[in-house]
Amino acid sequence: MEEGEYESVLCVKPEVHVYRIPPRATNRGYRAAEWQLDQPSWSGRLRITAKGQVAYIKLEDRTSGELFAQAPVDQFPGTAVESVTDSSRYFVIRIEDGNGRRAFIGIGFVDRGDAFDFNVALQDHFKWVKQQCEFAKQAQNPDQGPKLDLGFKEGQTIKLNIA
Repeated sequence: MEEGEYESVLCVKPEVHVYRIPPRATNRGYRAAEWQLDQPSWSGRLRITAKGQVAYIKLEDRTSGELFAQAPVDQFPGTAVESVTDSSRYFVIRIEDGNGRRAFIGIGFVDRGDAFDFNVALQDHFKWVKQQCEFAKQAQNPDQGPKLDLGFKEGQTIKLNIA
């Protein structure tokens, strides 16, 4: 991350619930039905921010804005954010404390529209990242693009009327 990069806010959702999740028993994916959905461990606000190519899912206190946890996302879909297999409103995210410690927690939205917005904000960010990479490649190899040939072909002529 460069020093001059600014942080932009991609999405804010005022209501998100956090769940302790049991370890994944098989590789079939997480199921929200296995969590205690009526007893969230924490509730607050979710913000997705971007700094350079990395998106950050930030869980914050609703009133003070104090950071509860954050999950850096370097690719989507990926291991940092996974959908659950049995609902479109719940996700498993990998939070990090900045000292190398990581944990997987469940997050859930009351409203299906909020979950959709969460998903789209991440998709749009990584679509933008991909475009930036393409632009950078084109800038490094300007000769690779299609060439515009404005020369005359064999036997081609033009006629000018000068009054």
